[in-house]
Amino acid sequence: MNTTSKRVYKVALTGLFAAMSYVVFTFLQFKITLPGGDATSIHLGNAVCVLGALLLGGLYGGLGGAVGMTIGDLLDPVYIVYAPKTFLLKLCIGCITGLIAHKIGKIGGSSDKSHILIWTVLAAAGGLLFNVIFDPLIGYYYKLLILGRPAAQVALAWNIAATSVNAVTSLIVSVLIYLPVRNALVKAGLFSKIY
Repeated sequence: MNTTSKRVYKVALTGLFAAMSYVVFTFLQFKITLPGGDATSIHLGNAVCVLGALLLGGLYGGLGGAVGMTIGDLLDPVYIVYAPKTFLLKLCIGCITGLIAHKIGKIGGSSDKSHILIWTVLAAAGGLLFNVIFDPLIGYYYKLLILGRPAAQVALAWNIAATSVNAVTSLIVSVLIYLPVRNALVKAGLFSKIY
């Protein structure tokens, strides 16, 4: 497969991951209403973002997650104001996961199962740890400075808790899904077309 065909294939798969992250984030979430009309949620949208970064690379996987969850924000009256923050943070999750998995761990060309498992876990943990730190932090300042919401302090504790739960569940789910999907793609001769 030539470079242009591979890029077109990745763009199409990025759209698929955007659709999956939208569906998982929007319809499979547990929303927690906070004081002041705000909300946070427990969801597996980040797992789709991480899975996309592991399969497609950081930029394409991050874009898939970022676009899907940003559309989810834009279509939800509670989350609409957070769409720019969501896009940036989810893109970063994907880029960090992809950087660790593919540039440092080089899992794309490896056939050593223990090497792939270790670097898959490290990559997913790295991208999600970034989110655990920066989602509540940026969210706090975003609410306080940009939106002028005095309830930012109250929401901070809830956001830290929800983001932490999301990170742990997303890490487990993305690794458990990635490994068998990767094996199936390798056996079918499709993995080289993706990565």
